[in-house]
Amino acid sequence: MRIAVLGAGRQGFACALDLLREADLERLLLLDNDPRGLEAAKEALADPRVTTAPLDAAREEDLVKALEGWQVVVSAVPYFLNTGITRAAVKAGCSMTDMGGNTDVVFQQRSLDEEARRAGVTIVPDLGLAPGLGNILAAAAIEGIEEVDDLRIRCGGLPLDPGPPLGYALFFSIHGLLNEYSGESVCLREGRIARVATLTEPEWIEFPEPVGLCRAVHTSGGISTLPWALEGRVRHLDYKTVRYPGHWPRIRFLKEIGLLETQPIRVGRASLPPRDVAAALLGPMLERPETPDVIVLRVRSRGRARGEEVTRQYDLLETGGENGALTAMMKLTAYPTAAVALQLARGKLIRHGVLAAEDEVDAGAMIAHLRSRGIEVALTETIRRRGGG
Repeated sequence: MRIAVLGAGRQGFACALDLLREADLERLLLLDNDPRGLEAAKEALADPRVTTAPLDAAREEDLVKALEGWQVVVSAVPYFLNTGITRAAVKAGCSMTDMGGNTDVVFQQRSLDEEARRAGVTIVPDLGLAPGLGNILAAAAIEGIEEVDDLRIRCGGLPLDPGPPLGYALFFSIHGLLNEYSGESVCLREGRIARVATLTEPEWIEFPEPVGLCRAVHTSGGISTLPWALEGRVRHLDYKTVRYPGHWPRIRFLKEIGLLETQPIRVGRASLPPRDVAAALLGPMLERPETPDVIVLRVRSRGRARGEEVTRQYDLLETGGENGALTAMMKLTAYPTAAVALQLARGKLIRHGVLAAEDEVDAGAMIAHLRSRGIEVALTETIRRRGGG
């Protein structure tokens, strides 16, 4: 197998590390526009199968040349670059996965479906934790349920030691984080597509220690195109992000005063998007690399099958970042993406085009991949005959 990873940051490094655990991986190409970061990543990976090359992901023609002859590329760069990367991968005849996070970008990628099929490549966007693993478990949660009343996905990446100013620490791109807090959340209400403002409809939710009682609200992009795929099949579907109590009022204040907007405003002689200002201010404040983190993911379905009431729940709780180990966010973003890249390189996903993870990726195989990395996903199922008993 020959796999390229675009981006040598935290998630890209974790993805490369995971891929290198596989004995049948022959070569791994790591690409990034930061030569120093590339050199540091190569030294840390310490594997002779790794080669590196400096590359700006926004330069599509350069990327096409770099990807020629490679089976799969994993995009671990910010979501707004993924449409161009998809075009380059298709031109290079290289299949692709990415860590996504923006549904509008996924629809742009889907517009390249015909070109991908003609090129004989497979593109599986919006992988990682949520969207990604959450979508795959959601498909498994409703499998065999004839009438699905509810499908609810709750996910959060949290510091084990919350601190000021937001009771939060940053474990992935600040741009990705602020994007999730902005715009609208797409869900299903009475089986129809509905749009709900982000940061609304707060609910209490409790997880085992060390997390405890949390607050969850609507955020954007967490389930990608799943609402459109399940429209008419699931009565109620939504996704909410989990944070410690006290976080969301602070974020709502930032949104209300306009600091999450992308339309530039003039300040003196400068004209800047407020969100860029918020990112520049908050990024350094929230960067706490010494802080261990924890990921919680809960996917719960409820419905009826063969005259019985069925409730099915998947739970995951993973900690990381202690004593120099990978953070939980690095693992749970990178490992699902790496798992699909391996399936593509091994010819396990044979359909061509731009495909949805929940349609193509087997949940059992994904859970097995995570288990082989020491991460457990627990399944609880309750079946009750209607009318009690």
